[in-house]
Amino acid sequence: MVLASEHGKPHFNHKLLAESFEEAPLHVLIFTYLNYGIGTLFGYLRDFLRYHGLEKRNAAIEREQQKDFVPLYQDFENFYKRNIYMRIRDNWNQPICSAPSAQFDLMERVSDDYNWTFRFTGRVIKDVINMGSYNFLGFAVKNNESMETVKDVLEAYGVGVASTRAEMGTLDKHKELEDLLAKFLNVEAAMVFGMGFATNAMNVPALVGKGCLILSDELNHASLVLGARLSGATIRTFKHNNMQNLEKLLRDAIIYGQPRVHRAWKKILILVEGIYSMEGSIVNLPQIVALKKKYKAYLYVDEAHSIGALGPTGRGVMDYFGMDPGDVDVRMGTFSKSFTATGGYLAGRKELVDYLRANSHSALYATSMSPPVAEQVIRVLKILMGLDGTTQGLQRIQQLAKNTRYFRQRLKEMGFITYGPDSSPVIPLLVYLPSKVAAFARHMLEKKIGVVVVGFPATTLAGARARFCMSASHTQEMLDTALEAINELGDLLYMKYSRQRKSVQPKLCDETSFELNS
Repeated sequence: MVLASEHGKPHFNHKLLAESFEEAPLHVLIFTYLNYGIGTLFGYLRDFLRYHGLEKRNAAIEREQQKDFVPLYQDFENFYKRNIYMRIRDNWNQPICSAPSAQFDLMERVSDDYNWTFRFTGRVIKDVINMGSYNFLGFAVKNNESMETVKDVLEAYGVGVASTRAEMGTLDKHKELEDLLAKFLNVEAAMVFGMGFATNAMNVPALVGKGCLILSDELNHASLVLGARLSGATIRTFKHNNMQNLEKLLRDAIIYGQPRVHRAWKKILILVEGIYSMEGSIVNLPQIVALKKKYKAYLYVDEAHSIGALGPTGRGVMDYFGMDPGDVDVRMGTFSKSFTATGGYLAGRKELVDYLRANSHSALYATSMSPPVAEQVIRVLKILMGLDGTTQGLQRIQQLAKNTRYFRQRLKEMGFITYGPDSSPVIPLLVYLPSKVAAFARHMLEKKIGVVVVGFPATTLAGARARFCMSASHTQEMLDTALEAINELGDLLYMKYSRQRKSVQPKLCDETSFELNS
């Protein structure tokens, strides 16, 4: 068990990470691929009818005058969107007209042309149970006494900054936030940015470049993937949470060096996430740190989904495993989930943060964080650290953990396949068939339960799923209502695939010679 001191510094008792990725029954995979195959055949038939004018063409097409130019619209790339996604598009981008708390209000819309366009009916669907927002700690509320400080900052500073951090966009609020954040994370310094996605995409290129090697988990977020590509460094991916695969890549990088010239790499940077948002899995941090130390690499951990949501004090994956904050070279996180604000941060040694202040594209070219947003993050940090004089922060963290364990356990008892350990508040429920993805989301909304469904290309072709996000603001009644509806639909749509079989992740080598450093 991981314990934390009263000052938030963890004791170093590494916990074992138990995760399972249960296989789907063979017949389910066959029907899933058959489902896509039939959809593809009908898609080609409909494209044929559109080409000959027998069916109305709603998608954008090239003008005849531009036939000799590079095409703007690739038919092959848009095939899936035209013929499958559009049929179920009503399950995404639904407009919410309230705070995304445990319940929200939804604007009803309908389509008269099979989801190519929508029109609003004027009706508002009230009190929909929110099972999809990243409102982990329940701070997404429309009115609260503790939000008075946000209102005061808005009146004093206004909404925008109208400048970059490197010019005239650094406010005292930014400095206050960075100092408080560094204290919360138990690091020397931190720097905040106005956009979470850009925190990765614009700062990874500042850390590595040509002649450097990036080892990236295959399930990393698109922002990390983009940042790695923009850096110009060589990129190699390793199997998700597979330490044997990662060690093989590290060993090969040390032995063979750069391609052709065989010079040593300037830097080797390992990119991982705390919680992976599509799988709900948690990074195997103790073993990755052991490998990082063994092969003298650098480690970058994206805690967008884990900060505030993991660990006995909400300090993320480091707190969860009870590890030394100095074990990770670059700590990244966002404020758009547990903190219900916007923006992101990078934290670590003071030399690192000072370097980023002078070299980060976000610091030099992007507008600074809005002052009221900074105050919202400060407010939440003070609550989590107990600086507000209450135990509200600790209570929220404990309630989130309790809700997560309860919801996951009930889904398993019902016979659903879920991914991730019992402590992860991101809970994917495997649906597999694209037809069931749409049916599940629509039926749930009819029961006034809002869910997020995800399919190809955001997942593998046979990996479509519903993704639930737990919140400290969910009551027992809300969870039971959602579980009752899920259980009912599981029977109706034949979605209870679990046979309690664990899939074996491929291991490229058998060596496990690295040792954990406690």
